[in-house]
Amino acid sequence: MSLEKKIVSEMKSAMKNKDQAGLRALRSIKSAILMAKTEKGASKELNDAQEVKLLQKLAKQRKDSIELFEKEGREDLAKKEEEELEVIEKFLPELMSEEEIEAAVKSLIEEVNAQGMKDMGKVMGRASKEFAGKADLGIVSDKVKEQLA
Repeated sequence: MSLEKKIVSEMKSAMKNKDQAGLRALRSIKSAILMAKTEKGASKELNDAQEVKLLQKLAKQRKDSIELFEKEGREDLAKKEEEELEVIEKFLPELMSEEEIEAAVKSLIEEVNAQGMKDMGKVMGRASKEFAGKADLGIVSDKVKEQLA
């Protein structure tokens, strides 16, 4: 089942259950999907990688908003963003653990024969393609830096 169909199904149950936070988050996901599908040059359906990328973008927006609202002392707005983030994360695939990332980065460095920090771009280029949607690229970047230093 495509992400869009899952979202519509979840929206129906959120409406029945009067789940305002869930409905808000689901509507934002549906809106983002529709926008992605109507972009210039976009295909009629999103593939799995595009769906994951879209969800990750929405989750990152919520995390950034939470951080900003908490810094400004707006706990009420931060709570709303946290509720939406929970709903969005239900649709994201399980991310790799730090240990799995570390092992994968180690083998990737050996594959590209990276010798030091000068090869960081080469390693990260491959890593961003291989780990897209599977791992937090910030953690991947940290692990690459650790191992190349």
